[in-house]
Amino acid sequence: MSGRGIPFHCPYCGDEDLRPHEVVSQDGQISSPHGSWECRSCLRAFSLKMLGLIRPGTTTQGAAT
Repeated sequence: MSGRGIPFHCPYCGDEDLRPHEVVSQDGQISSPHGSWECRSCLRAFSLKMLGLIRPGTTTQGAAT
C-alpha cells in the first residue's frame, strides 16, 4: 500500500487534470494541506481522507441489536 493516495479523476466533473492544491498565505508561504487536490478543468478544490480499513463481512447499516 502506498503512503499517499492519489485520485485518478475529479469527483465533480470526471476530468483527470488534477494537481495538489497549494495555499498561499499573506506572507507568501506556500503550503499544500494533506489530501487537498484541485481540478484544473472545473476549477474546484477538494480533499480526500482515508477513514480506515474495514473487515470483510462487516456492514455499514449500523450496530446489530
